[in-house]
Amino acid sequence: MTTDPLLLTGEVQASTARLLGTAAVLDEVGLAAASLLPGWSRGHVLAHLARNADGFVNLLTAARTGEPRPMYASPATRSGDIEAGAARTADAHLDDLRRSADRFGEAVAAMPAEAWTATVATPGGPRVAAELVWCRLRELEVHHLDLAAGHRPADWPEGFAHRLLHEVATDLANRPDVPAMVLRFDGTRHELVIGARDGAPVVAGPAPDLAAWLIGRGGADLLTVTPEGPVPNPPEWM
Repeated sequence: MTTDPLLLTGEVQASTARLLGTAAVLDEVGLAAASLLPGWSRGHVLAHLARNADGFVNLLTAARTGEPRPMYASPATRSGDIEAGAARTADAHLDDLRRSADRFGEAVAAMPAEAWTATVATPGGPRVAAELVWCRLRELEVHHLDLAAGHRPADWPEGFAHRLLHEVATDLANRPDVPAMVLRFDGTRHELVIGARDGAPVVAGPAPDLAAWLIGRGGADLLTVTPEGPVPNPPEWM
């Protein structure tokens, strides 16, 4: 998948449309049901995605204007906004998702070419502004899965699944608490090695299922391990 933020904008728009399609069939009872995230209902997930879009607008504005602006006013404000929005009506959720997505699209369109090279302060550390569109796409696709409303890893676009798998595997390879393993996907054509290859189990499966497993979204039962044994236990994705 391309890293060009302007080309990725189309992927974000398509992902947003898929999310809105799922959200549109959820009534208040469905929104109150548990998501895959402990302690969060589906309403919490949708409220988070709307506020996340606004958070990225803040970062894009900071990159464009050169004026420091945090993604969220504070961790407490972020949590409070999600909690306050979780129990809204289905129509209110849809309206908020659409409007926040439109604001994100407008902020991307307003970026001059040179602003994409600016560094912004995200909660996870500094990032180049050009990475923010990918970050938004990742939030949309992963949290769409968290709704537990029919969207599966197999529904991820192929390019997204491959990029997410490579990104997470690279991050894990730099951590000392990760068990050694070889990830084999798309049959036997591609491998990613984490830790020392010698003696490491080979974990094989489709790229989307491997990526979902690595980020703690289940799917271990869809993978095979050679030599036969338990699937390794990767640490929590951060």
